[in-house]
Amino acid sequence: MTWQLASILPVWALAIIGSVVIGLFSMPGQYFVWVPIVFAAAILSAFTIQLAIRRKEGFVTRVMTSTGGALVVLVVSTAIFAVAS
Repeated sequence: MTWQLASILPVWALAIIGSVVIGLFSMPGQYFVWVPIVFAAAILSAFTIQLAIRRKEGFVTRVMTSTGGALVVLVVSTAIFAVAS
């Protein structure tokens, strides 16, 4: 695993874990309140991880990939929540 991928996967894992936690512990009417909060946490963690690496090369691509993947995960979970509620 390259260091670029190792800096992207934790953000995706945060989005997946956040989606599962929302699905398990949130009331059905509150799903759509918590999804943007998880996405905001994913964005903040993406920037934190990428800035902690301290490498300029590919910074925008890594942040875009991290947040884009988290967005895809949360869109899929939102669709599942919409069908379930």
